[in-house]
Amino acid sequence: MNEKELLKNKALKAVELLEKEYPDSLCSLEYTDPLQLLIATRLAAQCTDKRVNMITPALFERYRNVHDFADADVDEVGQYIYSCGFYKTKSRDIVSMCQMLISEYNGVVPDTVEKLTKLPGIGRKTANLIVGDIYKKPAVVVDTHCIRITGRLGLHSIKDPAKIEDILRELLPPEKSNDFCHRLVLHGRAVCDSRKPKCSQCCMKDICDHFANAPKN
Repeated sequence: MNEKELLKNKALKAVELLEKEYPDSLCSLEYTDPLQLLIATRLAAQCTDKRVNMITPALFERYRNVHDFADADVDEVGQYIYSCGFYKTKSRDIVSMCQMLISEYNGVVPDTVEKLTKLPGIGRKTANLIVGDIYKKPAVVVDTHCIRITGRLGLHSIKDPAKIEDILRELLPPEKSNDFCHRLVLHGRAVCDSRKPKCSQCCMKDICDHFANAPKN
């Protein structure tokens, strides 16, 4: 068995173990339509999902649709999202992206990573989340949890999100990839912490390079 096959087998086992550990794999951001998820994900940059969920109800009550956001005053939007951090940049991006959604995409959130990443403030992580969660297409959301945990498992040894996305697309079953990434977030929060991972409690410790190489008492 070559290295690629070994890595693919490890990825499949990780998918299986996480499915068993976390049967539910829902996105932790709260939303009711594609635009709300797009905006919430933009707000979540350098901010916790919990904080975003605290401020979006009032924001989405004030601005009900893409036209409301496109016509909004940037400074007023900023007042609603102030506690999310980087509020000036985020408010400017939100208004601009909604204007572009109207001018380029007939007011509809597009369904491809290529089109989504043309929107102001939208990178591949957000685009993949939209494509996977809204349109149910194969997607790989490479956030800090994904980078850390897949690296510790030994699926790669790099930090570049775009390259990691390409690697995981090769290793993961397409129909499982989006939920796998959601489960990595849950696992990162509960067990595989960035500073003090609870390796003894980890459902994937038997296939994890980090655990195998860690000093044992």
